[in-house]
Amino acid sequence: MFKALISGEDMLSLWLAAFVVTGIAAGVISGFFKARKIQPRGFKWKVFRNEAFFAVITLTISGTVIGGANHWLRSNGWITFNSAPVAWWQTALEYVAYFILFDTYFYWLHRWMHKEPVYSWVHKLHHKSTSPNMLTTLSVNPLESLINGGFVPLFLACFTVHETTVALITPTNILMGLYVHSGYEFLPRWWNRTRATKWFISATFHDQHHRYFTGNFGGYTTIWDRICGTMRPRFEADFEKRRTKESASGAVSAGPAAEPA
Repeated sequence: MFKALISGEDMLSLWLAAFVVTGIAAGVISGFFKARKIQPRGFKWKVFRNEAFFAVITLTISGTVIGGANHWLRSNGWITFNSAPVAWWQTALEYVAYFILFDTYFYWLHRWMHKEPVYSWVHKLHHKSTSPNMLTTLSVNPLESLINGGFVPLFLACFTVHETTVALITPTNILMGLYVHSGYEFLPRWWNRTRATKWFISATFHDQHHRYFTGNFGGYTTIWDRICGTMRPRFEADFEKRRTKESASGAVSAGPAAEPA
């Protein structure tokens, strides 16, 4: 009777949610997360409460504005989707185009937001969190949320992409935002050693941006930071040191993640 009232998609969502919750609980019990905390002593309840407050305000404002803008753009033909059959490589090319363009957009706007008076007016609120957690993703000035979130409708208005590509874009935004602000590093210690992976940011990369307020501006990759010389000079050494300690001992010390630059 109960199952009959639940659709297949809802049932799948429930199973996925149960899987995630079980995984998190197992990770906490086993010490998996504790061993990967970037700033073991960084969490503060007062900051977390403030983040929750601003997250609600920002979600309400930006969700309404961006949602309304999307609806208007679609209703008036500014945003259209290609619903024709598509090969996997076409979706891949469209997704890569979005990935590169957003990374470029985010990097230069992020650097701009660190300049006065823009920093004090717009970006400073986000940097109240010097040891980020997943809620930090939403703890931003509504104007900053509109600037960052506005890229998707702008991209879709400029390019007609397939519906399958759009289905990849939204999860990427959400998952990347949550991961880089999570405060935990799950990537292996060799991540910055290989030519294939060192170009993609890690949680440690963005965590250090919050801790030191400068450098490491990239949103998806380290490319622009490497080109422009804005990557923290000790980032890779700090990443390697922390990951090596975790691998050797199975837990991190209670000290800070790295020495100040």
